[in-house]
Parts: sequence; C-alpha cells; structure tokens
Amino acid sequence: MSVTETEESLALEEQGPSPDALLPEEDRVPAPSGEAEDIPVPPGAPRALLRSLLGPHKARIVVAMVMITVQQAALQVGPLLVSYAIDRGIPALRDHDAGPLIAVTAGYLGCAALATLLQRSFIRLSGVVNQAILLEMRRRIFRHAQALSLDFHERYTSGRIISRATSDVDTVRELLNEGLQELLSVILSVFYISVVLIVMDWRLGLASLASALPIYLFTRGYRRRSQVIFRRSRTAVAQVIVRFTETMNGIRPVQAFRREAANESAFAVSNGQYADSNAQGLLSMARFVATARATANIWITGIVIWGAFLVTQGSLELGVLAAFVLYLRRLFDPVDQVAMFLNSYQSASAALEKIAGLLAHEPSVPEPAEPAELPAKAEGAIPGRTVDFDGVAFSYRTGKQILPRFDLRIPAGQSVAVVGATGAGKSTLAKLLARFYDPSEGQVTLDGVDLRSLPTPELRRGVVMVTQESFLFSGTVAENIAIGRPDATREEIEAAAKAIGAYEFIAELPEGFDTDVRKRGGRISAGQRQLVAFARALLADPAVLILDEATSSLDIPGEQAVQRAMSTVLAGRTAVIIAHRLSTVEIADRVLVMDQGNVVEDGTPADLISGTGRFASLHQAWRESLV
Repeated sequence: MSVTETEESLALEEQGPSPDALLPEEDRVPAPSGEAEDIPVPPGAPRALLRSLLGPHKARIVVAMVMITVQQAALQVGPLLVSYAIDRGIPALRDHDAGPLIAVTAGYLGCAALATLLQRSFIRLSGVVNQAILLEMRRRIFRHAQALSLDFHERYTSGRIISRATSDVDTVRELLNEGLQELLSVILSVFYISVVLIVMDWRLGLASLASALPIYLFTRGYRRRSQVIFRRSRTAVAQVIVRFTETMNGIRPVQAFRREAANESAFAVSNGQYADSNAQGLLSMARFVATARATANIWITGIVIWGAFLVTQGSLELGVLAAFVLYLRRLFDPVDQVAMFLNSYQSASAALEKIAGLLAHEPSVPEPAEPAELPAKAEGAIPGRTVDFDGVAFSYRTGKQILPRFDLRIPAGQSVAVVGATGAGKSTLAKLLARFYDPSEGQVTLDGVDLRSLPTPELRRGVVMVTQESFLFSGTVAENIAIGRPDATREEIEAAAKAIGAYEFIAELPEGFDTDVRKRGGRISAGQRQLVAFARALLADPAVLILDEATSSLDIPGEQAVQRAMSTVLAGRTAVIIAHRLSTVEIADRVLVMDQGNVVEDGTPADLISGTGRFASLHQAWRESLV
C-alpha cells in the first residue's frame, strides 16, 4: 500500500463508518474508483462560504423575501374566495343580488394579477442576486486556485479544479435559479394553508395537518439517502472531467502509444459510475414521490368523506368543504416539488462542500504577516543578489526527506550549475530558491532577507525560473514576452528579443510579434519557444535566474542558440542552472554535484574536470559520446 493510500485509510478509520453504511443495501452507491477525493472540508466551511456570498446582498434578499411572502398570500386567497362565492355569492344571486359574486370575481382576478406581478419581480430580483453570487464564486475559485502552492497542484489534477468551477458551480446555479423559489413557495403555502384550514374548521384542519407526520418521516429518510448518493455523484462527475481533461491534455502521447482504447475503457468506467449514481438518485426519488403521493391521496379521501358527512349533518357548509378540497390539493401537490428540491439541494450541498473544501485549502507557502523589502542596489552595481541556504532541510508532507540539512552560499552575480542523477534533489533545491516550497528547517535568504518575509510580487520580480517546458499562453509573441513586465513598451519587447537572438525568427512569422502562438505555443518549435522564454526572462530583469533543464528537450542547433541566449541573460545575474547536458555546464562559474540530496562536489568546471571525482567521470563519458 502506498503512503497516500495509508493516509486515506487512517483518515477513514478516524471518521468512523461511512454514512451510506447505515443505508439499506439497495440504496448504497459504489464509490468511484480512480484518484481519491481527499481535499479536506473543514467543519463549517460550506456555511461560512454561503454566508460570505450572501452577505453583500442582504437588502435585496429581504426585498425578495417580502415579495414572495405577499405573492403567496395573494395566491392562497383563491380557495377562500371560492368558498365565499358558493356559500354567499350564489345564494345572493338567487335573490337578484350580483354584488357579492362580482366582488369575489374582482378579488380573485386582482389577487391573481398581484401574484403574477410579484412573482415576475421576484424572479428578476433573485436572478440578479443569483448571477452575482455565481460570478463571485467562480472568481474566488479561479483566484484561489492560482494562489495555491505548487505542492497542491502537484497532488491534484487540473480536471478536479475545473470540476469545481464548472460542474459544481452549475449545480449550485440550478438550486439558486429554481430550487429556492420552489422551497420558499412550498414553505409559505404550507404555512398559509395550515392557518386557513384551522380557522375554517379546526376538526378537519387538525386531521389534515396530522398527515405531516408520515410525510415528514418519508422526507427525512429520503433526505438521508439522497445526501449520500449526491456526494458520490459529485465525486463521480469530477472523475469524469479528470479523465477527459487528462486525455485531451496528453493527446499526443495518447495517439503515439495507441492509448485510445485503454483510455476509452477507463473513461467508460468513470462515466458508468456517474450514471449509476444518477440512476440511484432517480430511483430513490421515485420511491419517495410514490410513497408520499399515495399517503396524500389516502388522507385526502378520508378528509373528503368525513367532510361530506359533516355537511350532511349540517355542521359544515358546502363552500367550506369545497375550499378544504382545493387547499388539500395545494397542500399535497408540492410533494413532487419537494422531491425535486431535495434532489437539487443535496446535489448543490455536495457541490458546495467540494467548493468550500477547495477555497478553505490554505497555501503551504503563505504570504508574510510582516512583509520585508530587499535592500536597494547601489548605482552601477550588478543586478545579481547573494543567495544563502542556512541550515536548510526539506521533507515532503509524507515525511520522506529529500534534502538533508545543508548550507550553501552563492555570491551575487555567480552562475552555479547543479548536476546529478535523477532524484538527486536538483529541482527541489531550485523550487526552494523560487519559494514554490518552504524548507522544513532553516531558511533561504536573498541578500540576507528570508524569502518567507518577501511578499510574492517582490519575490517574483527578484527571482525568475525558466523551465524546459517554456510554457507559452495563447496570445501573441509580444504578449508572451511581456508576461514578466506587462508595462513594457513594444521597443523594449523587441530589444529583449534581439538581445536573445529571437528577433529574426519572430520577424519571419506571418504577423511578426503579433502572431498568435496558439495553445501552449504549438505554432513555433521547441527551440523557438525556449528563446521566447529567455526573452521574457531578460525583459523581467530578475536579480536571480533559475534555469531548470532549459535545454534538455532541444536538438544541437537549438541548444546552441539557447546557450548563446543564456550568456546574454545571465550577465551579472545570480543563476542556478539545473542541467543534464554537460554542454550547458560549461558556461557556469561553479558546479555542484548532488547525490541523494547531498552536495558531494563543489568547484569550478575546470577544477572538477581535471580531478578524479564524479563530475570528471560524467564529463569524460559525455566527451566520448560526442565522438
């Protein structure tokens, strides 16, 4: 069993039995397989999120509540007017007095018009509030996902975050747009009808309200079952999105290695689990509606028979009995609406839990409570800054140690190449310097200032990383170069491209610097993307530059072009160069050889090559490979 699986099993043991373990066998839904949904949801997080979203709209919500309250009151007057027409209006009409019947008709039409107007106004106002809430929710998810630390994004796929911002938000939207209005209408109508039934005839009224007990019990049981089912459903739909996103993002290796059939099979499993959870939800709702509807019909039949008997005894007016029947139909008709609302509510509740869990997840690299600033550079000084690793050690959250405790100083303006086997700790060292992670022990400083004390904008201006991926965003070449300095002029962008040696190929593109590079920069070659990335770094003008295997995916001509660009961009800057290709190392002032997190060799390239250590052996093997 893996460490992650062990953690999950222990967490489940601490939580006790799963809620669906308490359900009948036929109501249980199998858990979706695949990636675990282990973003924790702190207690009270969904409620706190809901309060924060509703808070700015309190006044509008109060107005909307008043509207729906008056609207339901106007709507429920109808059966009372029918009762009055039967017991008072028709007898008066027989005596050639049409006044009462005309008044009832006018009142009925007036109440209907008022109810329609208020419902229209309520829908418009609630629609404005709902859209504002959904807009804010998506904005928070997007902003928070960008702010979360690198370790979060390495643990959770992008498909899971996309699921939060799309499927889960849409589920909440369905509840806000339709479910809440139905719920408020049902609650208010039940309240009004209950009061009117008791006032009209307390005997039949109490008998009618007694039906609430069995229906409440049915509703409670259905709610428990649907809660479990819809939690499963939200996890299952997230897994569907994850499968789809991963396949589309990796479509090249999928097609290259003929993974279509295997991926389709895995997707079919996830899709089937989502369909099964939906089917379980529909089956559970069908049981509830059928049972509640049968109970309501039996109760109505009994009330009508008793009421008819009271009419024959003269202790109940016929119009009152007619109003009772109309009100009872209105009292029990919302059973279907209640079932639909509970479905929407449970689904939205599960979705809100997922969203709240994401938004409550704190970055492992937090902003400083008391931000500091880097010391000002003297006029004419080199742009580089001194980097110190003081007693630094690093372990992942699983407890596995990657870097044992070590000290390292990189003077300002020095370029240091870090080499070693895969897993030696090279990239981890670079991520600590870029503060994608914080050390478990010790501190990393820039000119004596702890990186944890620097606000993110200050840190990102001072330290820039260029990776082998050279990720380009959809947009123009100029826009991609200016990412590090959005306020740069066109002349500055072109000057950076010329200094790197990228100007010529950019000028030859169909629209030059205004050419759209398309998704991930797919319109230009890997070497050209790397040159654009170096132009971006040069324009950003950082004090410290980290090159994480920046030439590992390039051919020889591309590597040579990038190395020329590296010489330009490294001038006067402190640099850490993570390299597999030893040709890259030759431009460095100093070489560190790492093994299992330890620095085992440290010196200039010439000194290490002339020695008998690991780097000398690696260099000799590399030279022989070129022959």
